[in-house]
Amino acid sequence: MTTPHRSMDRPTIHCIGGEEPTPPGLSQLIRMQKPDQLVLVTLLCLSLARLLFELVLQYSDHLHGKWYFSEIRAIFSRRYLLQNTAIEIFLASRTSIMFAFQDQATVKKVVKVLPRVGVGIKYGIPQNRRASLMSARQLFQASNMTQKWQRREISNFEYLMFLNTIAGRTYNDLNQYPIFPWVLTNYEDTEIDLSSPNNYRDLSKPVGALNQSRREYFEERYNTWDNDQIPPFHYGTHFSTSAFVLNYLLRLEPFTTMVLALQNGKFDYPNRLFSSVKRAWDNCQRDTSDVKELIPEFFCLPEMFVNMNGYKLGRLEEGEGVDDVELPPWAATPHEFVRINRQALESEFVSCQIHQWIDLIFGYKQRGPEAIRATNVFYYLTYEGSVDLKAMADPVMREAVENQIKHFGQTPSQLLMEPHPPRSSAMHLSPMMFTPLPDDVCMIMKFLSNSPICHITANTFPQLPLPSVVTLTANHHFAINRWNSSYAGIEGQLRSKKLASSSASSATSSQSQQGGPGGGGSHSQLQSGASTAPMKPPSTQQHHPTSTSSTSQAPSQAPSYAESQSPSPGAASLPLAMDPILAVVTNATGHQVRRHLGDNFSQRVVMRHSCFVVTVDSRFILACGFWDNSFRVFSAESAKIVQIVFGHYGVVTCLARSECNITSDCYIASGSQDCTVLLWHWNARSQSIVGEGDHPTPRAVLTGHDQAVSSVVISAELGLVISGSTDGPILVHTTFGDLLRSLDSPEGLTAPLNIALSREGFVAAHFPGGHVVSYTANGYRLRHEVHNDKIQCILLSRDGEYLITGGDRGIVEVWRTFNLALLYAYPACDSSVRSLALTHDQKFLLGGLSNGAVVVFHIDFNRWHHEFQQRY
Repeated sequence: MTTPHRSMDRPTIHCIGGEEPTPPGLSQLIRMQKPDQLVLVTLLCLSLARLLFELVLQYSDHLHGKWYFSEIRAIFSRRYLLQNTAIEIFLASRTSIMFAFQDQATVKKVVKVLPRVGVGIKYGIPQNRRASLMSARQLFQASNMTQKWQRREISNFEYLMFLNTIAGRTYNDLNQYPIFPWVLTNYEDTEIDLSSPNNYRDLSKPVGALNQSRREYFEERYNTWDNDQIPPFHYGTHFSTSAFVLNYLLRLEPFTTMVLALQNGKFDYPNRLFSSVKRAWDNCQRDTSDVKELIPEFFCLPEMFVNMNGYKLGRLEEGEGVDDVELPPWAATPHEFVRINRQALESEFVSCQIHQWIDLIFGYKQRGPEAIRATNVFYYLTYEGSVDLKAMADPVMREAVENQIKHFGQTPSQLLMEPHPPRSSAMHLSPMMFTPLPDDVCMIMKFLSNSPICHITANTFPQLPLPSVVTLTANHHFAINRWNSSYAGIEGQLRSKKLASSSASSATSSQSQQGGPGGGGSHSQLQSGASTAPMKPPSTQQHHPTSTSSTSQAPSQAPSYAESQSPSPGAASLPLAMDPILAVVTNATGHQVRRHLGDNFSQRVVMRHSCFVVTVDSRFILACGFWDNSFRVFSAESAKIVQIVFGHYGVVTCLARSECNITSDCYIASGSQDCTVLLWHWNARSQSIVGEGDHPTPRAVLTGHDQAVSSVVISAELGLVISGSTDGPILVHTTFGDLLRSLDSPEGLTAPLNIALSREGFVAAHFPGGHVVSYTANGYRLRHEVHNDKIQCILLSRDGEYLITGGDRGIVEVWRTFNLALLYAYPACDSSVRSLALTHDQKFLLGGLSNGAVVVFHIDFNRWHHEFQQRY
């Protein structure tokens, strides 16, 4: 399939002005490449606060773009036509824009006046303009992502996306689309065993060299090449081109429209369309003009395999119609295929050899003698630095070279000149068969208020000055409990039991001298272990922690949380220490005023987890449910109101915060009885809700509900807001306010009580009567189950693979999300579980109980991973 080149007459250009002056020399004509290969001429204007552009098309009205500098999160240098003349700007709204300039000098000028954000904060690289101008190799050397991947802190998928990003691959240019490997070879059997090495591809070889006879053909071509003008090569085609990407995604818009535009309004010949996974793999093994790899969507987007719009794609030569992509027999649905393909990508077989594939695509085997030895040399015009377009005086020759570069593949920037280090073995990092399993319950902390803990936020990042766990109760009290980042796990647990036992003995002696357990004691209880008889979970080994307790003396003065304290020996070996301010009563009524949010809440609003939001640094608490239709921002240090935000015409019933890091802004979503959801911008610098002017204003108004909104979740990374209402559907909006779809609830189910959303796009909803439903964010219902417990709270793991629930029976349970299979049940607590939270490393699970206690559970999701089950 060839890609015709389109050109257009140069349009009239208008600069969009602003109130602020434009820096001199930065009103720049730009060539912007749209994904459908249409090259547009536009004008970029950089004001002191905004980035603006206008482009004019022959067949449409003016199209405008405006982005505020405060929304910019990362700036990368990019290539256009293998020349380093472009930049890509990533925004807080999850979108990105790519601009191609006339020369590299203009790139430097533009970066110089843009915000000093570098390439973001995810990669451990300082946020400065120098980072935005770094080469791909410099970014790789300066980042900490390889070490994270080796330590298995990030997945193979995440690491490959990182390598693609810094190597110049982008979703904004189909010629430089991200590249992923074929990992499986078995597309014929009715069942597939992911523990068998026979089902995996040899990742040390390029696709073209997997078949020995075909490899010999390519090597003979290279060795017998005789052309003085063109260097020898193995492959005249490439592993990634815009045509290959469009062929994979032709069933989805806007790619369908792009395919039709490239084929003069018709689909390509049916036998050349992507119609079968097995056929695509077979072609990569026998066709000398097909050596393509995969794209990320094979591991995360089941919808690409479904002809949901009913396009008439023709018939194969055998007479079979082309419709949905034919899947392997071992995958009953596209969702199952993507799930198994993703499992294979994260398998130990792939983990131990994926570094060799990285060497071929991004590393030292990409070019030079090592590439020749690996049968991995492509046509010379696919490599960076092979041609200087500016030096070409002949316009005809230049256009021919540009077309070659555009349509026949571009090799990523080379990241390494030496072998990529392998990933550490899971057994090396965590030798599970030699390590005793920790107790399920590592501690219980009890507040004497006995008010239900209806909200928990675990801000346990070690980069924080004081990692903490914030708890809020139904009577509007809160606590900032210190998290022990150096908690030593099993060894520390054994020490804590000994210390707790000795503390309990001394406390008993002290109480007998003072006339009873209440005399001079503290206002809290710390317990190491479970206080109730544990329930035997189904098909699991049960651990019975020792039940001990300790009581500590209340300090004479309440130290501020921000002050450094030397914890007692017993507390040092526990993961959580109670907020010290709660040890002192400061008024006659007994309310700790520095930890109380007041009594202005509407009596009609039941305090739930979704009524509160805590900032990532634990310095501010946002609460809703006030009678004046506002939600309020409280200082966690003093419990004073620092901001009152109005915008709704009914009582605000729920709040949600998008994921964010320690220093970045985030979204706040508020749902109300007025049937709307408002999206707000929390500014980390001003530490408040901000808007266009001096007063906070919503960024978007989300409509579609006709009943009071009961729950809401938001993900800035996915750009989605998901909300449910009383007697209404679950709606999915974008962060721009556009309604995408409603999630199909089982018949008779309305009014979701809780909604959870993972960063991978899995959605879980809990309805009255114990009904639990799991979805994908694209609207596909995965599973519906009915639980025999009255569920109070739900939580998804970071990757969405596991769902955690807690309810009135006091049992915390772990489920597999895609089929809602019950995997594990923790020991029963002595009261209802009202709230749940995971620590940043997902090693501890915190549960808030209705009797005012916080339980800290050990959790290790590996125990339910299909590869590690036999090791537990």
